[in-house]
Amino acid sequence: MQLKIMPKKKHLPAGRVPLILFLCQVISALEVPLDPKLLEDLVQPPTITQQSPKDYIIDPRENIVIQCEAKGKPPPSFSWTQNGTHFDIDKDPLVTMKPDSGTLIINIMSEGKAETYEGVYQCTARNERGAAISNNIVVRPSRSPLWTKEKLEPMTLQNGQPLVLPCRPPVGLPPPIIFWMDNSFQRLPQSERVSQGLNGDLYFSNVLPEDTREDYICYARFNHTQTIQQKQPISVKVISAKSNRERPPTFLTPEGNASNKEELRGNVLSLECIAEGLPTPVIYWIKEDGTLPINRTFYRNFQKTLQIIQVSEADSGNYQCIAKNALGAIHHTISVTVKAAPYWIMAPQNLVLSPGEDGALICRANGNPKPTISWLSNGVPIEIASDDPSRKIDGDTIIFSNVQERSSAVYQCNASNEYGYLLANAFVNVLAEPPRILTSANTHYQVIANRPALLDCAFFGSPLPTIEWFKGAKGSALHEDTYVLHENGTLGIPVAQKESTGTYTCVAKNKLGIAKNEVNLEIKDPTRIIKQPEYAVVQRGSTVSFECKVKHDHTLTLTVTWLKDDHELPSDGRFTVDEDQLVVADVGDNDGGTYTCVANTTLDTVSASAVLGVVAPTPTPAPIYDVPDPPFDLELTDQLDKSVQLSWTPGDDNNSPITKFIIEYEDAMHEAGLWHYQADVPGTQTRAQLKLSPYVNYSFRVMAENSLGRSSPSQPSEQYFTKAAEPDKNPMTVEGLGSEPDNLVITWKPLNGFESNGPGLQYKVSWRQKDGDDEWTSVVVANVSKYIVSGTPTFVPYLIKVQALNDMGFAPEPSAVMGHSGEDLPMVAPRNVQVNVLNGTLAEVHWDPVPLQSVRGHLQGYRIYYWKAQSSSKRNRRHMEKKILIFQGSKTHGMLPGLEPFSHYLLNVRVVNGKGEGPASPDKDFNTPEGVPSAPSALKIVNPTLDSLTLEWDPPRHPNGILTEYTLKYQPINSTHELGPLIDLKIPANKTRWTLKNLNFSTRYKFYFYAQTSAGSGSQITEEAVTTVDEAGILPPDVGAGKAMASRQVDIATQGWFIGLMCAVALLILILLIVCFIRRNKGGKYPVKEKEDAHADPEIQPMKEDDGTFGEYSDAEDHKPLKKGSRTPSDRTVKKEDSDDSLVDYGEGVNGQFNEDGSFIGQYSGKKEKEPAEGNESSEAPSPVNAMNSFV
Repeated sequence: MQLKIMPKKKHLPAGRVPLILFLCQVISALEVPLDPKLLEDLVQPPTITQQSPKDYIIDPRENIVIQCEAKGKPPPSFSWTQNGTHFDIDKDPLVTMKPDSGTLIINIMSEGKAETYEGVYQCTARNERGAAISNNIVVRPSRSPLWTKEKLEPMTLQNGQPLVLPCRPPVGLPPPIIFWMDNSFQRLPQSERVSQGLNGDLYFSNVLPEDTREDYICYARFNHTQTIQQKQPISVKVISAKSNRERPPTFLTPEGNASNKEELRGNVLSLECIAEGLPTPVIYWIKEDGTLPINRTFYRNFQKTLQIIQVSEADSGNYQCIAKNALGAIHHTISVTVKAAPYWIMAPQNLVLSPGEDGALICRANGNPKPTISWLSNGVPIEIASDDPSRKIDGDTIIFSNVQERSSAVYQCNASNEYGYLLANAFVNVLAEPPRILTSANTHYQVIANRPALLDCAFFGSPLPTIEWFKGAKGSALHEDTYVLHENGTLGIPVAQKESTGTYTCVAKNKLGIAKNEVNLEIKDPTRIIKQPEYAVVQRGSTVSFECKVKHDHTLTLTVTWLKDDHELPSDGRFTVDEDQLVVADVGDNDGGTYTCVANTTLDTVSASAVLGVVAPTPTPAPIYDVPDPPFDLELTDQLDKSVQLSWTPGDDNNSPITKFIIEYEDAMHEAGLWHYQADVPGTQTRAQLKLSPYVNYSFRVMAENSLGRSSPSQPSEQYFTKAAEPDKNPMTVEGLGSEPDNLVITWKPLNGFESNGPGLQYKVSWRQKDGDDEWTSVVVANVSKYIVSGTPTFVPYLIKVQALNDMGFAPEPSAVMGHSGEDLPMVAPRNVQVNVLNGTLAEVHWDPVPLQSVRGHLQGYRIYYWKAQSSSKRNRRHMEKKILIFQGSKTHGMLPGLEPFSHYLLNVRVVNGKGEGPASPDKDFNTPEGVPSAPSALKIVNPTLDSLTLEWDPPRHPNGILTEYTLKYQPINSTHELGPLIDLKIPANKTRWTLKNLNFSTRYKFYFYAQTSAGSGSQITEEAVTTVDEAGILPPDVGAGKAMASRQVDIATQGWFIGLMCAVALLILILLIVCFIRRNKGGKYPVKEKEDAHADPEIQPMKEDDGTFGEYSDAEDHKPLKKGSRTPSDRTVKKEDSDDSLVDYGEGVNGQFNEDGSFIGQYSGKKEKEPAEGNESSEAPSPVNAMNSFV
């Protein structure tokens, strides 16, 4: 038994002192060493070490054994009570007590009944220092009664009805385990439809015909007596019904909508809901206003039972089970209350005190309801126990002050409520013992250099002795700056060196005496293998040797052992072990493997390994070339703070020499699973000295490479965790920018885990104004990459430093970078804004730069806002649109392009910084001069007569000034599409209609029309029209032109010259068809013949019989005949953007070509107009058919 002692502290004052103040003075008790010699001399009150359980159910067929074991000095005597009165075992011949024990043995196998000894027993163990008592042990024999006789009638019901088969087992002790089987002792299958309840009944949510049977048997198994009882078989017959009406769920158990459940803390809470219905309902569980504990919740019996293990008060609440099928759902609420039998918060502990010391026994327990605490002394209620002046009771605490030997006693704390009780024994043992050192005198310790050393000094005393260590005869006391002084008296030397050799003295003192003990420490040299065995590949039948030279401390005995594949060498004469080497003769295939040299002394062990490869003797088969096999046997040696040596054994090179080894590392602490390049070494090298970073959990792997490629990685080496150190670098990308006018946001790129070099990575952020004399201001932050300095002046340059640090120290001093506090909007608008209008669409703006101090930020440039002034009527119709031009940097002038001529503009200028733009300069207005107008919006020809045409038009959409006049130019086009003389006509600007008279009849005219301002002529629009044939030939606008031409052709069809011309045309067409056929067979396009073939006189062109249009010969993909619907509208209206004809069509525009194959290029030689064509006025050139059809 472990004892406790407490050193002496100040006595309590005479007045009442609060308990908490007293407990603050109590020093934690020490355990008494369990030294046999020490315990022989020390007196100790009794302690119960073993007892039977509180609820002790016995097998009535065996003898009753009630345990009670205790220890103490002197050995305790034992007595028993039965049902609260003294149990005199001498008067009952069937009752005996084990020697030197309190265990009772009641012999009921020979005679007597177990029921006779049913009752409550309690054991008392007593010696001169006090009395300890056991729990109240309730002894009850187990019972397994039979079922009562009952007559069970067969049960008949229709298919789909619910059914409950009652079990009602007999009440046994302990309760039996229930299960249902048939006559063949086969368990009845259970499912969501059929299941057994917690009470043992068998529930059917709905029955099926296959449920019909005569042997439903309920069994009760009584485990304590290993007996099974069975109920009479129940017969069930299910009749198939014609109609099986489905129904929503109803609960079979529990009944009603709500119920209550009470459970004790620490038990298993089991809640059950079983429902009937058709189809079979499914059960769900929820907790109202809470969630079910994930790791403690289990569902049993097809979700019908909810179990929560290790239930606590937090599990109280309302639980809802929901039964649901296709016809509906119902729920039942179970209100759960968790009560608790008493449980310990702080059980009282044994006290070992010296005379005059103070102490306390604390007994704290909890439960629901709150348990009642009562104290006993030596088994007697403390209220009637003998008085002790050193003892004071304060609720759950007994306070001892100035104890004496007579204060020794055993105290019992009883915590009880309606659900149970706790009983704990704790003794107070008052001893006066001078110090004793239990470690053997002159113990000799041997330790390998550079390893820790521990020098023992086990001690005991009452009061608690103080321990001091000395080195040498006249040495001073050793302190914890170099040594470690453990509470149990042991002296620790973290790293023993040769200088640590010597004699050490342990001194134990208390007020009753002093004790000393000397021990000796000797430091030995470590054992090292200075010549390691090396990798070898030999041919079968040859001899191989492995060297293993060892250096060790000459005062230690060395043993060298060789192993093969971690096992002893084969007992074979071929293996010879000399002093420094192993020789293997007549090597065979089975000799290949790993050979290890193990060097042992009494203090340390070292080893080294090498691999032997065995190959067939020459001649060898044709080699197979491949990438190397991965290296293996990775080993880490010479482990220092920032370096380690990695060695490995190469794999097979597969007949291609290894050129190099690549070493990779993994940082398991910061980037587990990611491998990084570490180093590479030549292929002849099998070890490498690796430089390491602090505070990294390294693993290494090696890959071999030859001319064919790289091997797979080796298995990882053992992990090597380097010591922490201060960071060796600072964060990068340090910047200082303000997000608000009064702050400075300092940002940086944080170090990653690999760069941290140790735990507790933080950043020291420092700043001061660049142009001031202020001291640096610093803060230390962690887990962030940004710090905001508030309350700064607006846009002031700052010097910034960010320095890394961790628990080990600071990184090197960082260099300062410059940043700025936050910007604010500029304060001043640009002045002296001047505008120089260059032409109708371009103006130049000048302004004076603003003072830099008024920018209050980084000058990004200037913005010009300009807009066209609108009249009041226009402003109401459309929102005024402002345009913005941005000029970067400190530029103080700029161009405004894209202005509209003859317009009134306003503008202002604003300065821009990183925050935004400043105030606008006063609005500056300017006017643009007139420009040339755009083309008239539309031109159409109406009311054609024999000698006149009327033109109507819309003014230009963009006059760009005041119109002065219109210019109309027109010229006739003859039957060969040659242009006639150009006539120029000026028309007043206020006109939108004009009639031309004295024109030739049946003549096509081309018109060119444009407007003019004082700035010049605008873009032109073109159109064509035809005067009528004669008075009889005038047709309404909706009459087709084809019919008029047909009438015209009837008049000349009988002419001889026309017949000859038609024959010539037919011959030309035939030749053209032959040429087209040949060209098409060759895969190319062909040009239309000469222009006179394609553009013959319309009066002699043949007409197609089907649609009255003129024929055309061309490539089918390039020129398709026009249909009736594609002719020019009868009202001759042509929009500028829709115009299908222009001067270009007749070789007078910019582009003279018509078709992609080059036909009809430059076929008209008439005079070309010099006026430029407008935009899309000239579309693609018309085909001959277009020209002929528009001629009508």
